[in-house]
Parts: sequence; C-alpha cells; structure tokens
Amino acid sequence: MIKIIFFFFVLIYLNIAGASPNIEIANNFKKINSLKFNFVQKIDNNKTEKGECIILYPKKIFCSYNDIYNKVLVSNGKSLIINSDKIKNYFRYRLDQTPLNLILDKKFIISKIYELKEDVDYPFFYVFNVNYENVSIKVFFDKKNLDLIGWETRDIYQNIMQTFISDVQKNIKVDNKIFVIQKYIN
Repeated sequence: MIKIIFFFFVLIYLNIAGASPNIEIANNFKKINSLKFNFVQKIDNNKTEKGECIILYPKKIFCSYNDIYNKVLVSNGKSLIINSDKIKNYFRYRLDQTPLNLILDKKFIISKIYELKEDVDYPFFYVFNVNYENVSIKVFFDKKNLDLIGWETRDIYQNIMQTFISDVQKNIKVDNKIFVIQKYIN
C-alpha cells in the first residue's frame, strides 16, 4: 500500500514539474489587457525601424516610430492606418486583411498556443508558428518569464518583418483616444 501511495505522489510531482510551457505561456498571456513597449522591426534584414507601441486588447494598437518623418501606425480594431510626413497621403487597410489582425487578437493567439508545438529551431525563446487563412506568423515568448517578446510576419509586399519588443509594461491605463484614426489622417 505504501508503494502505491508513493508511486501516486511521484506521478503527481512529475506532472506538475513537467507542465507544458504552452499552458504556462497561455495562462501568463491571459492576464494581460494592455502592453506598452519599445520595438525594433527588421524588414527583410535590410531595413530597421524603431519606436514605441501601446496595445489594448482586443485589436487596438498605436505605434510611433523614431524617425524624422513622424511615422505612426494605428488600429482602432477595424481599420489600420500608416501615416508619416514622408508620404503625401496615408495608407488605410482593413485590419482583418493584415497579419496584425491575428497578433492583436489575444484569444486567437491563446487558442493556438494550446494547439501548437514549440519550434525547436530557436534555443533562446519559445516560438509558435501560426497558420490561418493564408497568413503565417511566428509568435515569440521569453523562455524565462514567458512574456511576449515579438513576432514575425509577411507584409502586403511579401517582405518578412520581424518585430522584437523590450521594456514591456503590462496592464497600463490606456486612453482610448489614441486609437481614433481620424487624428492621424493628413
């Protein structure tokens, strides 16, 4: 009888100790309602952009780029605009036609994390490859604290875009006015 009880406790311990990183990442991600962070974005390894973003789940993002053109990217949850002093007119897209639609959908990402296997080609962070309706994204999570640290997508011109985030602040207060697209249209 003692052997059976001992065996039972060993099994419970092994289950707890070997808990799937997917479950831990999903549980950690569920607790996040908003993020503020700095980013570095590499486009096909030949162009680098930097800036700061605020995400408010679901599907809202405001990014200001550190460049001389005052570039901004804003989504109100339905539309996405990109504007800067460099272009004479802004670019407007339906959010659901961009990879950001999936990245900004926390429930979608969590549901996929439960289903997916980790991409073992990345030794320093967890990577999950998400394919959905002709859109492929990679989502990166830190192996130490399980936080979101970036993503990789293809833009509308089929350029590979890697975005890595740092100095992350979670669950900050966000003024919804920053997601009003009309403010950023020339």
